[in-house]
Amino acid sequence: MKIAVVSDTHLPRFGDRLPAELRRRLGGEHVELILHLGDFTGQEVPHLLEDIAPLEAVAGNNDPPALVERFGRRKILTLGGVRIGMVHGDGTHGTTIGRSVRAFENEPVDVICFGHSHQPLCDRRGRQWLVNPGSPTDKRTQARYSYAILRIERGRAVPRLVFFDPR
Repeated sequence: MKIAVVSDTHLPRFGDRLPAELRRRLGGEHVELILHLGDFTGQEVPHLLEDIAPLEAVAGNNDPPALVERFGRRKILTLGGVRIGMVHGDGTHGTTIGRSVRAFENEPVDVICFGHSHQPLCDRRGRQWLVNPGSPTDKRTQARYSYAILRIERGRAVPRLVFFDPR
């Protein structure tokens, strides 16, 4: 199974649609599912992603109440035998990574997917993967825009970051 992991789209602040390069790449990857980790900001953004593939998501700190109600703030999915924890990662105590890990400290997950910091990360800590896809629209201090691909193969997660420049 091939899954796209996206976060922090912040639309319409950064445009009225997903970047063409992101749409092209996700179509070329033939993703079967998209995970969005919050800060859609616009209520129309889920539909833009659903035009590419089915969507699972959590809301972020900048999302309107309707998106918080639709998606919630934390979620665990089991896909192909892999438990994936999803959270935006915002809060007031500690770092984004620390808050995201703590969100699942009492429920074992194989992968923690989080956003909020706009800092791409794909790091294995013990038996657990930490994946922050960065942002495809607001790279902030990063050199390039990014998202992640999470492959699930034989009950194992294999994540990778994908970086791109707008055309």
